[in-house]
Amino acid sequence: MKILVVGGAGYIGSVCAELLLNEGHDVAIFDNLTEGHRAAVDPRATFSEGDLSDRQSIGAAISTVRPDAVMHFAANALVGESMENPSKYFRNNVGNGLNLLDAIVESRVARLVFSSTCAIFGPPDRLPIDETLPAQPINPYGESKLAFEKILRWYDQIHGLKFIALRYFNAAGASEKFGEDHRVETHLIPNVLQVALGQKPEVAIFGTDYETPDGTCIRDYIHILDLARAHILALGSKKSDFYNLGTGGGSSVREVIDTAGKITGRKINVVEKPRRPGDPPRLIASSEKIQRELGWKPQFQSLDAIIESAWKWHQKFPTGYGD
Repeated sequence: MKILVVGGAGYIGSVCAELLLNEGHDVAIFDNLTEGHRAAVDPRATFSEGDLSDRQSIGAAISTVRPDAVMHFAANALVGESMENPSKYFRNNVGNGLNLLDAIVESRVARLVFSSTCAIFGPPDRLPIDETLPAQPINPYGESKLAFEKILRWYDQIHGLKFIALRYFNAAGASEKFGEDHRVETHLIPNVLQVALGQKPEVAIFGTDYETPDGTCIRDYIHILDLARAHILALGSKKSDFYNLGTGGGSSVREVIDTAGKITGRKINVVEKPRRPGDPPRLIASSEKIQRELGWKPQFQSLDAIIESAWKWHQKFPTGYGD
């Protein structure tokens, strides 16, 4: 297939593009490089720099590539920032997303795979989070993703655009070539590894008095390779649908730090801080539906495997992509 990966210079998009190319697909990447990196673009792919806010730019890219399907990763994704600047999140994640959808419809592309989020659910009434739970986002980031999911339903009904929306929490780990390098790093695992590399003096634990076995929050970490495979599997689905992705388990903040110390052989200095407002004790997603319907099964469920792959990449690229 010919696939246009929008946001393909970012963390998840770059690994998805790599796996698509490994499987023999023809891949084009469209990215504005504000969050992504030019060095994260697989050299086997064609690259077009452009912004979804420019309707002509994305329209030209799609009409030139004429893809069989589009993968959409080009969203802003910092919860805290969304609470400070909701306009940015609704403009990009919804408004600019509409520019993409209109260009897709105009060029008669049949299929879209959308990288959504379990943040659409808000604090869940039960765990693990499955697709039947009500969507009750508590921040503009989650709200913007939910709004786009609702728009997708209408574009399917009115224009016949088939889509799969994949919702997940914490992407982690790395492939051989590509890893996690955010200009503003909020994710736990890369922050812990930066301490192991001597780039940061310590890592913060926000809250040690949660009702969990060790008092710290539990989150569902999913290996980037498993995540990429789910997106590729979604290309083969004939219907529109929503799927949650998770490993069914979860790891606490302390478990992540302890495992990183074991894998790296380095001491990870920790500073304990008060809870952050709105952090639920546990967030774990169910992937039963996608396993049953699309045959997805995570291959790297152990925290050791996730952190080991990330550590290898960070050792190889200690300054990330260097831009």
